[in-house]
Amino acid sequence: MSLLNQLTSVTSRAKKRVGRGYGSGKGGHNSGKGTKGQNARRGGGVAQWFEGGQLPIIKRMPMMRGKSRLEIVNPTAQLSLTEIENLKTEVITLESLKLEKAIDGRFKKAKIVGNGSISRKVTVEGVGVTAGAKAAIEKAGGKVV
Repeated sequence: MSLLNQLTSVTSRAKKRVGRGYGSGKGGHNSGKGTKGQNARRGGGVAQWFEGGQLPIIKRMPMMRGKSRLEIVNPTAQLSLTEIENLKTEVITLESLKLEKAIDGRFKKAKIVGNGSISRKVTVEGVGVTAGAKAAIEKAGGKVV
């Protein structure tokens, strides 16, 4: 069997250049854009969010004013075991995390995830803990309340 059958094709066809005359292989007079109108013009077309003149959905939705709208974005702060290891306090609560600036003051909840490792004894109160993080904290001599 010849090796010629196993060679891959190296030829490629240039893409058709729309709107460059009859010799371009695609269109000529209207170049596939129909006749006249907003979409046929250079730079024409409607915005992606345009709804044909009816009141747009962004204006139909109720307004969310003030800073309270930012609390919805990330309601729960996540902390790794390595970050808990670097804290100075022995008792980990939501308030102590905010005081040590481990989390932003806007957070209403926090959760400790099992990334990293911990070697010192800590007590976790009122903060969510994953199963892997709880096992690592109890292995280091700490407790989760």
